[in-house]
Amino acid sequence: MAHEQITVPARDGNCTTHVLTGKDGKGGPAILFYFDAGGIRPVVIDMAQRLADAGYVVFVPDLFYRHGAYGPLVPAEVFAGDVAAILGPLMASTGNAIAAEDTAPILSCADALSDVRGTKIGTIGFCMGGGMAIATAGTYPDRVAAAASFHGGGLASDAPDSPHLYASKLHAELYIAAAEADEFYPPAMADNFQSALHAAGVTYTHETYSAGHGWMKPDFPSYDEAAAERGWREMISFFDRLLKAR
Repeated sequence: MAHEQITVPARDGNCTTHVLTGKDGKGGPAILFYFDAGGIRPVVIDMAQRLADAGYVVFVPDLFYRHGAYGPLVPAEVFAGDVAAILGPLMASTGNAIAAEDTAPILSCADALSDVRGTKIGTIGFCMGGGMAIATAGTYPDRVAAAASFHGGGLASDAPDSPHLYASKLHAELYIAAAEADEFYPPAMADNFQSALHAAGVTYTHETYSAGHGWMKPDFPSYDEAAAERGWREMISFFDRLLKAR
């Protein structure tokens, strides 16, 4: 098992990126991990390590690098306070298109690592990061073979970089895990998102879990262990099929 931090020269400064490999030391395909609005914190690294232990090299870029120092944040404390005041400035420093652009130098780093197997990669995002995972897949269609979103919000919005607008550019297969009664991804938005994927001929799986927004994150009040374990099984099976069976 290895966990190191590298400094990636991105467009607007140095982006600290965590690189995690599995305990067997064998490496594997690369997966880019996009965090939620709470940013880098112990739970994020633990989740990335669990994915790495399944046979991957996982990259977790701190996409809030433009904002400067923060946290680590504790979600329960954030939700008990002024959420907009705490998370707003962080979220405003990035976005789907910006995150995709910041991914370019990380891909170059992945290409230079001997632990990384193959050139096809996966992306995964949670909450805010779900849209980033999809936007990255649409921005680098020849590199991203599998993109997953767990309780991602705003997947079909009026924003110019809304994830659904990348549908026609996707070569990746998608796995979309939606939360039940999610204000950030209501049924009408889910219908619009799936309509865009269908019109573009994208191969995808869209499932609604009987759990609330943020259920995959152990430090969220909405964490649901049973639903999270199902999510992990689906996630790893999805990536294994598309990245390891090549």
